[in-house]
Amino acid sequence: MTSIRSVADSLVQSEDSQWWRSSVIYQIYPRSFADSNGDGMGDLRGITERLESIAQLSVDAVWLSPFFTSPQKDAGYDVSDYCDVDPLFGTLEDYDAMVAKAHALGLRVIIDLVPNHCSDQHPWFQEALKAAPGSPERDRFIFKDTPATGLPNNWDSVFGGPMWTETTNPDGSAGQSYLHIFDSSQPDFNWHNEEVRAMFRDVLRFWLDRGTDGFRVDVAHGLIKAEGLPDFTPDPSGASMGGTDELAPWWGQDGVHEIYRDWRKVMDEYDGERVLCAEAWVNPLSLMAKWVREDEMHQAFNFPYLSCDFDAQQIRETIDQSLEEFGKVGAPSTWVLSNHDVVRHATRLALTDENPQGEGIGLNTPNLPEAAVGLRRARASSALMLALPGGAYIYQGEELGLPEAVELPDEARQDPTWLRTNGERYGRDGCRVPLPWESGKPAFGFSATGESWLPQPAGWDSYARDAQVDDQSSTLNLYRRLLQLRQDHALGTGTLDWVEGTGDDVLAFANGTVLVVANYAATAQPLPAGAQGATELVRSQSEISAESGMIPGETTLWFQLP
Repeated sequence: MTSIRSVADSLVQSEDSQWWRSSVIYQIYPRSFADSNGDGMGDLRGITERLESIAQLSVDAVWLSPFFTSPQKDAGYDVSDYCDVDPLFGTLEDYDAMVAKAHALGLRVIIDLVPNHCSDQHPWFQEALKAAPGSPERDRFIFKDTPATGLPNNWDSVFGGPMWTETTNPDGSAGQSYLHIFDSSQPDFNWHNEEVRAMFRDVLRFWLDRGTDGFRVDVAHGLIKAEGLPDFTPDPSGASMGGTDELAPWWGQDGVHEIYRDWRKVMDEYDGERVLCAEAWVNPLSLMAKWVREDEMHQAFNFPYLSCDFDAQQIRETIDQSLEEFGKVGAPSTWVLSNHDVVRHATRLALTDENPQGEGIGLNTPNLPEAAVGLRRARASSALMLALPGGAYIYQGEELGLPEAVELPDEARQDPTWLRTNGERYGRDGCRVPLPWESGKPAFGFSATGESWLPQPAGWDSYARDAQVDDQSSTLNLYRRLLQLRQDHALGTGTLDWVEGTGDDVLAFANGTVLVVANYAATAQPLPAGAQGATELVRSQSEISAESGMIPGETTLWFQLP
């Protein structure tokens, strides 16, 4: 098979068999990472120019959200060409250069793949609109006759409004309706169609041949819908992307597993342990574990863990269930606190009201938390997460302690959720604001011209990377210490042993020779006896001193056991 990978690429990919079992992967949201040409949109060259800063974190790989050709109605998750780069982000040559630079730095590259749906500008969908009902062109998607009484069923889109859009026939009469879990510009593929399956096998090979190390699979639980497309009314308090005990007929159907077994065979054709990671919002964890059985995917995002409150017992229970259920199928658990779809955990963990995934927050959200409380809890939570065995994901900017940008003006918001709900739901723009790199610079160094596709908060100078580099108490340096210690002590491949008798608000566990103690109370608590005589390695609140062996409130500490 053809490959354009360099010798350096091959060396990176041949190291560390099953590297993904304990990896730390850094998510890059390309449009918000770094802008190399001053147009206000992050791009692939910007990523390449800033990759050293990621390598300095001691992570194993980067994951890029979509950069494919797209009308950008859903920030690139509406793909019109799966085998090219959108001009907003550069060219295929820019991608190749970025991969080569990443591999030279010892970083693997994982990219987002969106198989549930495409853009309505994709050539296949344009052909489908022009074709007759029942045609091979329409069979690539999910078209149904539109009943006189309304739409084919009562399903509601994740982004608000109905999950069906009616088409118009050439003579102006009402035509069939097509299904879209998300925006009307994102028609769902019909995954019972062999043409669709063959096309995506080709897409996998196209990017694998360019040296890509794996794929994060968007909406990996949504490809197959329940037979007959029955009416369904979800619990209004549930998360929009799934993750509730009641499984919607468009989420988590058994037929998806056949697809990923087929994909795994393609991945295994290549050297270097190429990986698949599922975005599968399903509950319980025993169901999620089906995505990472030996012949399917390598990883699945642990959304139950991400969804935990700042609560010791809830977190312990989720950790135990995760290790048990993923362990049953021989897979590692992954741990994650933030991504491009949820409120940043430096804000979310201090919210007092429920915040369902994808809803977002803004100035009218009640009881917005104090930034200091959120950051304290975020640092403590990250310190706990990075000590757990298995894999971990970091979302760009969390290593800077970035909070959610809640002050975005209404006219600047671009998320389809905001637009389709007429502002009733804020959506995800607040976690996607471009990064601050340099204090006092235009756009905080994101763009030399000061352009920024979403406005950055005025007070982000203190969060800029250059403002944190020499501050040993900064969140950036906390992450650097945690990630280096995690690597030095091989915590990703370790085992977890709980320390009992610490009380309801304190978690303590040993991972190898490292003892981790996390205080979820707002007040000081006693250290467990095992910490006596142990050497302190790091604490999440480095500016606060422990007195009389007590843990300051909302702090996580690591100790080296004798």
